[in-house]
Amino acid sequence: MKKLSLSFSLILITCVIYLTACQAPASNTQNNYHDTTGRKDILSGGVQLIPIQTDKGVFNVWTKRVGNNPKIKVLLLHGGPGATHEYFECFDSFLPAEGIEYYYYDQLGSAYSDNPNDSSLWNLPRFVEEVETVRKALGMDSTNFFLLGHSWGGILATEYALKYQQNMKGIIISNMVPSIPDYIKYANDVLGPKLPKEVLAKIRAFEAKGDYTNPEYLKIVEDYYYPEHVLRMPPATWPDPVKRAFAKMNYPLYLRMQGPSEFGVVGDAVLKNWDRKADLHKIYRPLLSIGGEFDTMDPKAMEALSKAVQKGQYLYCPKGSHMSMYDDQQTYFKGLIKFLKENGQ
Repeated sequence: MKKLSLSFSLILITCVIYLTACQAPASNTQNNYHDTTGRKDILSGGVQLIPIQTDKGVFNVWTKRVGNNPKIKVLLLHGGPGATHEYFECFDSFLPAEGIEYYYYDQLGSAYSDNPNDSSLWNLPRFVEEVETVRKALGMDSTNFFLLGHSWGGILATEYALKYQQNMKGIIISNMVPSIPDYIKYANDVLGPKLPKEVLAKIRAFEAKGDYTNPEYLKIVEDYYYPEHVLRMPPATWPDPVKRAFAKMNYPLYLRMQGPSEFGVVGDAVLKNWDRKADLHKIYRPLLSIGGEFDTMDPKAMEALSKAVQKGQYLYCPKGSHMSMYDDQQTYFKGLIKFLKENGQ
């Protein structure tokens, strides 16, 4: 009987040790996520200003770290051009719980970063070099660096990958196609005709005159087009981070590179002829393309992007628009987190 009790006790102790060992990594991971040991950004709560060398001098861009994970570090590239990091704040509801380290970042000319207000700096090659400078300053490399670009940020991420993918671990292109001409065609041929005929007629009349900055033109687009294809909620109820990002838009920068609105790209915008479809096969790092059913761009083109690269995946958001991280949030973050964890080992 004593031998039986002793055996049972040994089994019980072994089980307790095993269970404790199994639980320890999760606990340690969570504790390490908030560990700031050795960090230089403790005083600023994770904020770091990074100097950017340009032909017009040195300017600072603003970044903010959230969390700590040596294997997964995600740099967020906001849209616009000229929007702000703020609309990414919904990431706070999902990534910390998964132990994913990520960085808010305002590109030069946006929000908390310097704004030289010099259009000669508003070009893709300079923005690509800015991202590379930020990567180096934040100490990220091919063992941990993931780049997530949304909308215009997706263009920037694509260009960065084509030049510097050796420094990356993975790339996420969120709600962006690899061709602006295709984006324009989809807006004109597919989405435009879905608008009320009288509304579309007014839009075309303004465009025919090149009157893209007319307040009436912009209001029509924002009232009829944005709630259907940019963020599928009444604009008055848009989440606060989105409202703040739109309110702080650097409009001269946005107008110069994108055009007056998200209804395609018009006029002589810098990005009007951007097309990288022929070069996608060169991207060999793991890539996740995210598209929404009601996006301003063709979700099938975003799926095609994932098939054109060497190691691509597609995340389809059936309820999502251009900002699927808000109007199809569960699908978006479940898929994003899965991709990061699968490729972050």
